[in-house]
Amino acid sequence: MTSPTDDRSPKLPRGWLRAAIVSAIALAFVGAAAGFVAFLSQLRGAETVPDRKADGIVVLTGGSSRVSDAMELLAAGYGRRLLISGVHPTSTASDISRTLPENQSFMTCCVDLDRTALSTRGNAAEARRWAEGRRFKSLIVVTSNYHMPRALVEFSHAMPQTTLIPFAVVGEKWREEPWWTSGSTLRLLMSEYVKYVAAEVRVRLEDFGIDLWPEMSEQPAGQRPKRPATAQAN
Repeated sequence: MTSPTDDRSPKLPRGWLRAAIVSAIALAFVGAAAGFVAFLSQLRGAETVPDRKADGIVVLTGGSSRVSDAMELLAAGYGRRLLISGVHPTSTASDISRTLPENQSFMTCCVDLDRTALSTRGNAAEARRWAEGRRFKSLIVVTSNYHMPRALVEFSHAMPQTTLIPFAVVGEKWREEPWWTSGSTLRLLMSEYVKYVAAEVRVRLEDFGIDLWPEMSEQPAGQRPKRPATAQAN
C-alpha cells in the first residue's frame, strides 16, 4: 500500500515550463514579425490612377491630401459623385471648398458630406448607406497608403457585393525618406498594423455572429454621442 507521502508520479524536467513559455513568446514574435512584413507588402510606395471608373468615390478624412486627391479623381470623371466621410460636424461644404478653389464647382453639384463616422468602421457603414441609397455598385476608396489595408477590410465586410477600387494616397514624407529611418513613421505603421489585425479578427468573429465591439455609427442618429472637437475619423 502506498503511503500518502510516497509520490511516484512522473515529474517534468526542471525548466520545462520556462522553455515552453520562451518558445511560445518566440513563436508569437516570429508570427507578428511575419504578419508585419506581409502588411508592409500591401502598402504602395507611389500613387497609381485607378485602372477603371466607378459609380462613386469615397474619401476618408484624417490624412494630408486625401480630399484634394479625391476631388481630382471626381474632376477627371472617375466617379459620378464623391462622399467625404468623417467630416467634423462644424465643417461645411464652403469650408472645404475654400481649401480647394480649383474644384469649387464640384462641391455644389457632386459632393456629399458624412459627419457621422467616428472610425474606419463607421466610414464603411456610412459609405454603405450612401452607396445603397444611390444604387452604386462600385466605389473608389481613397485613403492613405498605410491606412488602405484596414479600410479595405472594413469596406469589404460592410458591403461584400460592392466592387472596391483602392486609390492609396502617398504622403510627401513617405516619398522623401524610407519608413525605417523615421521613428515617427515606424510607430505609425506599427500602430496601424495592430489596428489592422484587430479589424481582421473582429470581422472574422462577426462572421460567426460574435460582435465584441459594437460600432456607434450603427446606432440610430439620435442615440449617437456628440463628436469631440478634436476627434478624427481614423
